[in-house]
Amino acid sequence: MAEAGYGEVTQDDKLWALLSWLIWIVALIALLMEDKKSRPFIRYNAVQSLALAVVGWVLSGVLSFIIIGCVIGVAWLVYVIILAIQSYQGKWVTIPFLTDFCKKQGWI
Repeated sequence: MAEAGYGEVTQDDKLWALLSWLIWIVALIALLMEDKKSRPFIRYNAVQSLALAVVGWVLSGVLSFIIIGCVIGVAWLVYVIILAIQSYQGKWVTIPFLTDFCKKQGWI
């Protein structure tokens, strides 16, 4: 199902979205490739995956001196896998606060 204003989501879009969630460098590559960054579904997922990666790294790094940093790292990894599966199913995933932030910045 396409989100309002966007075209149909192809199998290629779904695969790039999945890989963008699982491997952050793929998200960066997708945003640098003209044909991929022009696809709304790929761009939507790649931008959010990079933003969530930064948030996860910062939280884990800042809190790594206590056990909660490790717990946050594992929880972040599980959440990313869930988002990757949902995006591969063609869903436009929404991350609380982060999706709105990315939209307000004009990134997606």
